[in-house]
Amino acid sequence: MLESVYHKCLKYELKSRGINCKSECLVPLKCKEVNLDTELRVDLIVEDSLVVELKAVEKVHPVHEAQILTYMKLLNIPIGLMLNFNCTNLFKEGQKTFVNDLYRKLE
Repeated sequence: MLESVYHKCLKYELKSRGINCKSECLVPLKCKEVNLDTELRVDLIVEDSLVVELKAVEKVHPVHEAQILTYMKLLNIPIGLMLNFNCTNLFKEGQKTFVNDLYRKLE
């Protein structure tokens, strides 16, 4: 199926379980104190602490990994999860976890 179908299904499942998630959020980018409109959109932010990036591709490439790491850094979110639904077993080969080394909890 298309990535957009998996996106809608996962969003529905999370919300039906009472899990707070935001979908298709704009990712802010600042350059020299100026907010830039980049149209970067993260697939899901779960409980304001997890970035979820969804794929339905034959192979995950380094550019996909750079994408989720960029979102995590710009959003200051500690953990990311990439799910690629184009695989035989999602739990064995279709997921990868990322950690934001630049994460700083704002107090």
